[in-house]
Amino acid sequence: MKKPKVFITRKWPATVEAKLIERYDVTLNLDDRPLSTAEFQSALQNYDAVCPTVCDTFSADVLNIANKRCKILANFGVGFNHIDVKAAQAQHLIITNTPGVLTHSTADIAMTLLLMSARRGAEGDRLVRSKQWQGWCPTHMLSSNVTGATLGLIGFGRIAQAMARKAHHGFDMNIIYFNPSQTNEYVVDDLQATRCDSIEALLTQADFVSLHCPGNAETKHLINADALQHMQPTAHLINTARGDVVDTQALIHALTTKQIAGAGLDVYEGEPNIPDALLTLDNISLLPHLGSATLATRTAMGEKVLDNLAAFFAGTPLPDQVI
Repeated sequence: MKKPKVFITRKWPATVEAKLIERYDVTLNLDDRPLSTAEFQSALQNYDAVCPTVCDTFSADVLNIANKRCKILANFGVGFNHIDVKAAQAQHLIITNTPGVLTHSTADIAMTLLLMSARRGAEGDRLVRSKQWQGWCPTHMLSSNVTGATLGLIGFGRIAQAMARKAHHGFDMNIIYFNPSQTNEYVVDDLQATRCDSIEALLTQADFVSLHCPGNAETKHLINADALQHMQPTAHLINTARGDVVDTQALIHALTTKQIAGAGLDVYEGEPNIPDALLTLDNISLLPHLGSATLATRTAMGEKVLDNLAAFFAGTPLPDQVI
């Protein structure tokens, strides 16, 4: 019996690729290069399953290609806003994702950015590397306390709660939250967390605001100029969710004018393209989308995709079907 044909859009951890080779007639992206729209369309026409990542855009133009063979997009990642869901539904394409396995690694990056922004870590690193540091003095690079501060979480799912536990139990931070979707909310008595009735209420109280909401039409530019005006001038914004949750130009203005103290970003609008104005600011810490970037986590994500593919080709219920 012929093995199903599977197309992998980017390079995956070696152990997962080895299992793909064993189980399927698989085409790997050995050079790990970004693929074109034409290559995505060709994959949809010639493979039973295509496995995109969060950096691959599967727009309606891609999905509406004629003579499609593919029946499933087994996504490597939790977020799937890079896929035009309405077009996929119209084409009767199944979409799966990889939830649950990247919770702590992403929460760790959020805490990393919080600490970097609070203590001016990226700025200090640049100062030392450029050999401009003149030595210790009592007023040099004064920064913000983390221990005992208030952390405001927008979105309160698994990753937000993991960050909250690290912050509360590790740094004695006071936890407040707002959940835009009103879903995935759990009883977390150990956090002594306080729910805010609105984003504005959270923004006015929080010393640090961390974003953990999905990227979709409802949350695009959720943090805009008006929202930033509600933040305290000593506050910091952390984003490990999706880039377009934040209005980049509004954030640049807020940081340039010292409307807020700082920011830490792991995700960006239109990444990997980042405005020069963002790159030149001292009061921002920037990471290249490292949220899930541990070997263990990325391997676990690949295993999730393997589970979804196995269920699909066996005709059994898919563990992580989103549409």
